Amino acid sequence: MARDNGDGLAAIAGRIGVLGSVALNIVALAIYLRGRAAAEKQASKKVKKAAAVAPSSGKPPVACDSVINLDHGDPTMFEPFWRGPIGESATLVIPGWQTMSYFSDVGNLCWFLEPSFEREVRRLHRLVGNAAVEGYHVLVGTGSSQLFQAALYALAPPTADTPLSVVSTTPFYSMYPPLTDFLSSGLYRWAGDANTFDGDDYIEVVCSPSNPDGSIREAVLKSKSGKDIHDLAYYWPQYTPITQMLAHDIMLFTVSKCTGHAGTRIGWALVKDKEVAQKMSKFMEQSTIGVCKDAQLRAAKVLGAVTDGYEHQLATAAGGDANLLFHYARRKMAHRWCALRAAVAASGIFSLPNEVAGFCTFTKDTVTSNPAFAWLRCEKQEVEDLESFLRENKIITRSGTKFGADQKVVRISMVDTDEAFGIFVNRLAAIK
Repeated sequence: MARDNGDGLAAIAGRIGVLGSVALNIVALAIYLRGRAAAEKQASKKVKKAAAVAPSSGKPPVACDSVINLDHGDPTMFEPFWRGPIGESATLVIPGWQTMSYFSDVGNLCWFLEPSFEREVRRLHRLVGNAAVEGYHVLVGTGSSQLFQAALYALAPPTADTPLSVVSTTPFYSMYPPLTDFLSSGLYRWAGDANTFDGDDYIEVVCSPSNPDGSIREAVLKSKSGKDIHDLAYYWPQYTPITQMLAHDIMLFTVSKCTGHAGTRIGWALVKDKEVAQKMSKFMEQSTIGVCKDAQLRAAKVLGAVTDGYEHQLATAAGGDANLLFHYARRKMAHRWCALRAAVAASGIFSLPNEVAGFCTFTKDTVTSNPAFAWLRCEKQEVEDLESFLRENKIITRSGTKFGADQKVVRISMVDTDEAFGIFVNRLAAIK
């Protein structure tokens, strides 16, 4: 009997020990998980803090004696606008699980096009009235440069005996020749100035407003077998009056020149013909397997903020234009062009194209064109190479020779930071 009681007590004690061990393990596990969660939370805070305080550095600040680089059209002029109230509405948070698939919309001709980006592109064009969107396919590319190459691929006959000639009116955008010939394609090749081209088979690239001189362009060649690509990167109200809604077969645009978000690397094309749109989409599928979805979402948010700003003002009849991108940018561009013309007059050795004005259907008033680039010419006889001459004065520009023009003219970016532009005009005015 006593032995049975002893065995019972031993069994009970064993069960108590097991339960105690399990309880201790549960407590230990809870402590571990709590500590791990706290560590992950702290690590997340550190990552967010690092992201907040350590963005990409961009260009270094400038001082009075700095070399001012106005070679590239880097649109940092827009930054103060996006640091304002509207910048908050363009802020985007992408969860870790989002945009993991290659596909955006498998039912779309351009299957990697984010639906929200397509929607905002169409909204913005309807607002501004610069390009037709009804009956057009929207394609997205890594900037308009990829779309340009995709259009060349789509338009060139695949079985031709010789490469199709690609031409543009002089002065043409300096990147057209290298972009055309970069792949050494047997489908097409750069053939120079459209005005001197002789033939019926070609692709004419029409950049309007023109980069570099800001002029409004139309196709100069007329042939039933010829094809056109319209580069409309600067056909926005801050640069030129919107005089009509364009409806060309292929129209190229880019976020960088529209809103200033060059680093997002997003462009889009409006394409009328379905077969051409399919070939362009195939080019981007083969070259980059689509276009970054994160960048598309950011671009959609930015374009949406622009359109929302105008629609909100119309809906509320609110005064002022602090949150209206095109009004802000047009005012700033007009101020810069006024300062540049004053500097040219003060120097006395330079000249600029004449001002051009027109009625803008978007702003409903007559406005002056304010191109994104200045096409500056030197009238001083002894200065043969203007790019080198300005470099000696710590101003870096792009020579006219890269645009099919001569050495006495250069292209100068008008969309750099306020600090760089201020130093530039002061320095230019002092050159005699």
